Amino acid sequence: MIQIESSIEGRRFNLHKLEQLLKPRGYTIGGNWDYDRGFFDYKMADDEGYQFLRVPFTAVDGQLDQKGAVVELGKPFILNHVYQEGLDNGPDPGNMTASFNQFAEPEDPDGSVDDKYIAKGHELIKNLEVVLQG
Repeated sequence: MIQIESSIEGRRFNLHKLEQLLKPRGYTIGGNWDYDRGFFDYKMADDEGYQFLRVPFTAVDGQLDQKGAVVELGKPFILNHVYQEGLDNGPDPGNMTASFNQFAEPEDPDGSVDDKYIAKGHELIKNLEVVLQG
């Protein structure tokens, strides 16, 4: 994980309006959000894993599933998830009668980040700062 200093850190936005600004630019709300926090993810590539620019946010007024929620942006970072190929060697069987997770665990959830993705992440953040300036 590579953190990026940015002027967007600490800025507050209506979540719906923020989504309207970011989604057309390729950002999605990552699937691991909770009622009080989440991430905007920008998938930069999928070279030997998945390289993301991730912008964390925390609810400061309301909950994320409520209309009118206000969020505060955290420090952006670049993340490389390296997934193992094939079947998961050590799956958690859990309660096999109730559910089952078909996805393999990451080989390295915080893999090293190539310099080209660090440069691209900095460029994306500069563009994001311009978009969110107004």
